[in-house]
Parts: sequence; structure tokens; C-alpha cells
Amino acid sequence: MTKVAVFGTGSWGTTFAMLLTEAGNEVTLWGRRRELVERIDRDHVNPDYLPGVPLPEALRATTDPARALDGAEFVVLAVPSQNLRPNLAAWREHIPPGAVLVSLMKGVELGTTKRMSEVIREVAEVPDERVAVVSGPNLAKEIAHRQPAATVVACTDESVAERLQAICHLPPWFRPYTNPDVVGVELGGAVKNVIALAVGVSAGMGMGDNVSAMLITRGLAEISRLGAALGADPHTFAGLAGMGDLVATCTSPLSRNRTFGENLGRGMTLAEVVAATKQTAEGVKSCESVLELAVKHGVEMPITEVVVGVVHDGMSPTEAGMLLMSRSPKPERYGV
Repeated sequence: MTKVAVFGTGSWGTTFAMLLTEAGNEVTLWGRRRELVERIDRDHVNPDYLPGVPLPEALRATTDPARALDGAEFVVLAVPSQNLRPNLAAWREHIPPGAVLVSLMKGVELGTTKRMSEVIREVAEVPDERVAVVSGPNLAKEIAHRQPAATVVACTDESVAERLQAICHLPPWFRPYTNPDVVGVELGGAVKNVIALAVGVSAGMGMGDNVSAMLITRGLAEISRLGAALGADPHTFAGLAGMGDLVATCTSPLSRNRTFGENLGRGMTLAEVVAATKQTAEGVKSCESVLELAVKHGVEMPITEVVVGVVHDGMSPTEAGMLLMSRSPKPERYGV
């Protein structure tokens, strides 16, 4: 039995902890809110993020990071991406030697433009082969209700990826695939949130499926251009962590980023949407760091530019649409 610590009691952290437990692992879930942690540990429910979903009785929960990490072979990190650095610095001394650190997070750090695996390596002072990423079309509530899903497990060390694949493979409910392309898998997960904001804004404005399809497809082109500049495998973006995750996040009403964008498109202010949003929409903050990363590498990302404009710079959704549609004509495939 493999011992796993999962940090983060949000919907995806809790769902992944449930999945790991049902796959036969010994799992401890860490959370900062004592009342919620006690409900998970005692009553086997997470009423804040997965109401009505029974959790396995074998799943334990604690507010003590040392207890969660004691003997852990895998450490799964599912906190908001912009909170990772200070949290991981506080937990680092308790991480067992040799433990593999697994990122479920989909963001790019503000200020540094580092991907989450880069932040983990830097803060925890571990080599590439001890850092893995899980990413794909994984809407937590669907998986929590035992609907089938697949994901990508990425690590530069194939044997580590296969070990992680083995502990989270739960037929016929959850199917993980391995991939050595950590850069591509992470970029697909982070940038699709930005594109989902754009799709949501267009839907909130009353635009139809043609616009959504255009934004999704051209959004994939932006992800691919940035990936090429950073050395990612282009095939990754045609897979689950690329197109698969992009489609799910841009089209599902369960998607936090799409919903956030819809509310902006309907005319709500940023403050009003933030107040109405219970969970973190990663694209709201990461859009700035994604754009900064693109500028740093000379990559053109017009959809990302207008998302930053609408979310942070006071641009109206109508202005954003006009800017995109008024750009000079280009070949469909350029910049790669």
C-alpha cells in the first residue's frame, strides 16, 4: 500500500484524494480550515466543495502538515497556484527524502513566470525526476460522481510517471496516460484557463458556437506557439492535456474560468464576479503571467492580450472582440 499526502481540500484535491483512496492507497488529506477538515475526517463529506458526495471512510484528513507528510511516498499539491510558494516553503522541512511531489495545479506564477513544477523544484530543492504533473480534462464534480475520465501523468523520469500512473489508475472510472513532456502538459493546463475566460465572455455577450469554436481553435494555436518557444513536444497539445483539457474547460458549465468569463460578458464588474465566485478561477491571475511569459519569449498571443485587457485593464468585452476581429490577415499557421 502506497502512502500519499494530498494538500488542498478544494474540489479537485478532495476528488483526487478520494480516487487515490479507492485505488487502494493510504491517503491523508491536508486542509487549513479545521472545521472542514473535521467534517471530512469524521463524517466523510466535504460540504463546501463536493456536497452530497460520500468520501471513503479510509480517507483521513488533518490540519497538521507533518502528520500528513509522515512516511509519504507521493505528495500531491492542489492549492491555488499563486499560493504554492509560501505554503510549500512552510511544509518543506517535513517532506520525506525521496518523496515524489505531484502538481495538480494549473497556473503560472506571477512575478517569476514559472510553471508550478519549476516552483516546486526551486522551493523544495528537488531534482526534475522527483516532480510530476497531473493534467487533463478533469472536471472534479464529474469524476467525484464516478463519471469516466482520463488524464495525463507527466514526469521527465518515465519510471516515476509509471509509478504515479499505477497508484491513480482506477478502472473503469479513471484512466491515466504517461507523458515525459512536463513543459507541454503544464502549459496546456495553464493557458486553457485563459482561453476559457475568453470563451465565457463571448457566451455571456450572447455570441454563438462559431465564436466559441474560433476562440478554442485559435487559443490552441496560441498554446502551441508558446509551447514551441519553450521546447514542448507539439504532439502534447493534440492530446488530453492540450485539446482535451481546452475543450472541457471552454465548454462545460462546471468550468470556473468559463463561468467567470460569462459573468464578465453579461456586464458584471470584476469585483462583482470575484464576490460571486466561491472557488479559484486560475486564469484570472495567470493570464497576466502567461502574457508576460509570451512577451519574454517573443510569442504573439492576441486572445491572451485581450483577456488581460478585459479582466485587469478596464477594456470592455466589445472592444476586445473588435480588436481580435480587426487584426491584419495572416496564414492560419504562423509563428511556429
